[in-house]
Amino acid sequence: MTSGSEDQNQDLLAHVLLPVAHEEDALATATALEPYAPERVTALHVVEKGEGVPDKTPVEQSEEIAAESYAAVRAVFPDADEHTAYARDIVGAILDAADEVDASAIAYRARGGNRLMQFLSGDLSLKLVTESDRPVIALPRGDTAE
Repeated sequence: MTSGSEDQNQDLLAHVLLPVAHEEDALATATALEPYAPERVTALHVVEKGEGVPDKTPVEQSEEIAAESYAAVRAVFPDADEHTAYARDIVGAILDAADEVDASAIAYRARGGNRLMQFLSGDLSLKLVTESDRPVIALPRGDTAE
């Protein structure tokens, strides 16, 4: 027999959206999620679009980074789905993707950076947590040197 909190955890982990930035980040993030045994995982890579200004990286290069990221996630979760979004607003793209794939939760690993970098980026973690309409799980960073 399972307790109510175990049932809630299963619902929370029924379908986790896992935003990833690049191959190394994808592997570290998937590895951090693995102990929680989600039922289903969808890896998300957001290609930052410039909207009137040149893109940070060519689309082909960004799509290659996405493919490498998905492969890294599948090294941990072989059945993981993939979802690529193209947007200037990273948090908005994550939230839209969560709706599109009907994710039960969003799990992410903070990318680090000092206070100035967080301020300049608009502190994406804070925006993600405060603007989401579903649970957001902050995964442990571990002993990485990011």
